[in-house]
Amino acid sequence: MEKRWKRIEKILSPIGIVYFLVLILFVTQSIDPSCRAILSYEQRNTLKEPPTPLQQPPTGPGGSNYSHEGVRQTHYGWGDHEFWIFEPTNPIPPSAPLIVFNHGWSAFFPNSYKAWIEHLAKRGNIVVYPRYQLSFIIGVRYATLNAIQAVKKAITILQNSDHVQPDLDKFAIVGHSLGGGITAEMAVLAEEKGLPHPKAIMPVQPFIRNDTMMKNFHDIPATTLLLVIVGENDTIAGNFSGKMIFSTSDQIPFNQKDFIIQRTDRYGSPALVADHFAPICIPNSSWVNAMDYYSTWKLFDALTDYAFYGTNHEFCLGNTSEQRFMGYWSDGTPVKELTVTDTP
Repeated sequence: MEKRWKRIEKILSPIGIVYFLVLILFVTQSIDPSCRAILSYEQRNTLKEPPTPLQQPPTGPGGSNYSHEGVRQTHYGWGDHEFWIFEPTNPIPPSAPLIVFNHGWSAFFPNSYKAWIEHLAKRGNIVVYPRYQLSFIIGVRYATLNAIQAVKKAITILQNSDHVQPDLDKFAIVGHSLGGGITAEMAVLAEEKGLPHPKAIMPVQPFIRNDTMMKNFHDIPATTLLLVIVGENDTIAGNFSGKMIFSTSDQIPFNQKDFIIQRTDRYGSPALVADHFAPICIPNSSWVNAMDYYSTWKLFDALTDYAFYGTNHEFCLGNTSEQRFMGYWSDGTPVKELTVTDTP
């Protein structure tokens, strides 16, 4: 009898009452659907989805207003002398500007950037993609020379077979990571090695190897247009090599070049992340997003438009609103703008 009273006293204590009430609430919610702890169908429908980035714009630099519907891809060589040629089709133009696309470390095959490459080709350009390295280790010391030889072979093939003729007065180079460093070196060596004069170059998140690559880019032709792109969250290449290319190319006036910093924006979903892998453009995947359309694609489109045709200057140079603009999230909030400077 005494034990029973002790149990009752324990239940009637303040702590016991709290536990008892919690138990009653739990049982009630489990039995009565009208009191469920989980959200009702109507409540779930009232929750807002996180805003999403915009898709590819229909017009302008970076846009989908293509002059050609198809792309022809051909492949030549082997190993560190291997290369691919991409040409516009539907319709096939008699001639087209020539763009070299230098890949990042170990991205031997063009699929990693193919959406961007096809974008360039559909805009009416020929794109040459040199492999330049045999494996993860072998061939890096001669990477730039391998890339130059591949481009020269590609030009010979284009000029002497059933291909779109390259307009060598309209020649530009773009590259990512190690390919960004190669892009700058290729511009320095172009005249000496028999390449066309580069009208525009754009190293993206470039990397310069201390042991094998140049440290001074004063010999890039002074008439070349230059954009150097880095990512604020690039923990692989950082911005040291980009600053080196920009600062030592002191023969190029500031009205012909800009240093641009991509900014990460996590406001919506998926987030736009300015890391080392932002330029990767695998077709039909989440890798292709507004960071491409409004940043690298837009900037290089505009840079080549200005270099080749004298148009779209405001989208690539001068720290303009058009150059910095990164589009809007689906709820109308502006995406963080690019940072443009001449004093990185």
